[in-house]
Amino acid sequence: MTTSPATDEPFVVFDGVWLAYNPTLLAQGIYAVEDIHLTVRRGEFIAIVGPSGCGKSTFMKLTTGLKRPSRGTIRVDGQPVDGPLKISGMAFQAPSLLPWRTTLDNVLLPLEIVEPYRSQFKDRRREFEERARRLLASVGLAGYEHKYPWELSGGMQQRASICRALIHEPKMLLLDEPFGALDAFTREELWCTLRDLWEAQRFNVILVTHDLRESVFLADTVYCMSKSPGRFVVRRDIPIPRTRDLEVTYTPEFTDIVHELRGHIGALRKPGAPLHQ
Repeated sequence: MTTSPATDEPFVVFDGVWLAYNPTLLAQGIYAVEDIHLTVRRGEFIAIVGPSGCGKSTFMKLTTGLKRPSRGTIRVDGQPVDGPLKISGMAFQAPSLLPWRTTLDNVLLPLEIVEPYRSQFKDRRREFEERARRLLASVGLAGYEHKYPWELSGGMQQRASICRALIHEPKMLLLDEPFGALDAFTREELWCTLRDLWEAQRFNVILVTHDLRESVFLADTVYCMSKSPGRFVVRRDIPIPRTRDLEVTYTPEFTDIVHELRGHIGALRKPGAPLHQ
């Protein structure tokens, strides 16, 4: 079995980050997230869990530069985040594939609209198509390149969505409840798909999920957020060796960690109190 590939080199750093969504809320001291300190190592897979409305999706927007913090600083890959990141890919609960485009063309879409690929797309289209085909084959979608979204199952659509997020070979993949709308069996299949992609490419992953089993199965480290205003109240390293197979989810070690995390969800901590390790 292999161990986590993460190094000690920091890749994402939040230093005292607070966010209020508008000047009125800021003046009233009403924050969506507060006092976030976080260091994610290069190559690390982290998961963020917590109650609805705690600020998990807000954290994602801050990480990708879609929102600027009201206080504090954020650095990704050694650079301050001062606008939307080009080194990240994102996938959400709804695959949002364009219905008039084939699976292959949906996956290619980022290369058509994001520089530097956009200006190269016409000349390198054959190369890009081959990259997309290899990616689709790696998630079990070989032979479905010319199918339309309505011809694919929900799980197939989500596989294609993840391929679209990875086609430009980002350094970081952000996943916001990507498997939440799927049945339990399909969800577990896609856990293994994501596991294999990550182990092959070693990009950073930040996964937001309500599913504690999902977080423990996939992540190196799980963070629990408190009720709004969101802050991290628990940091839990997952010591289960890799590569993890689904059978591990039935072991006492696995279920003990899941139960431990469940006890923390929604917890509130006193200002200044340390994270639970």
